[in-house]
Amino acid sequence: MPLQPGAVLDHFEILAAIGAGGMGEVYKARDQRLDRTVAIKVLRQQFTERFTREAQSIAALNHSHICQLYDVGPSYLVMEFIDGAPLKGPLGLDTYDVTADGKRFLVLYPESDRPLPITVALNWTAGLEK
Repeated sequence: MPLQPGAVLDHFEILAAIGAGGMGEVYKARDQRLDRTVAIKVLRQQFTERFTREAQSIAALNHSHICQLYDVGPSYLVMEFIDGAPLKGPLGLDTYDVTADGKRFLVLYPESDRPLPITVALNWTAGLEK
């Protein structure tokens, strides 16, 4: 069930819905303990193996262009809120190719026949790669 503005999840006040996908919804919220704005990804169901892997992957990364994971609840992730335009569209993120073993990857450099390494992708989004 979607959360409404004003609802409270643990100590997070929901401010607005900002997105939805196959796994659940994402909300802009206020951390009432630390008085900061956060993003909360709420699962449609209890934690799954995929959600656990996502949380662990986010927590393992430390880069200025990747949101920080602040907290994990029974069915939600609390992450750094980054205000701005969605990445889909301006960067052409809906352009995928498929490797021989069936894995999908993002094509940012159409002349390349290989997946883009994450460090190159992050530097590219920061304007460090040409």
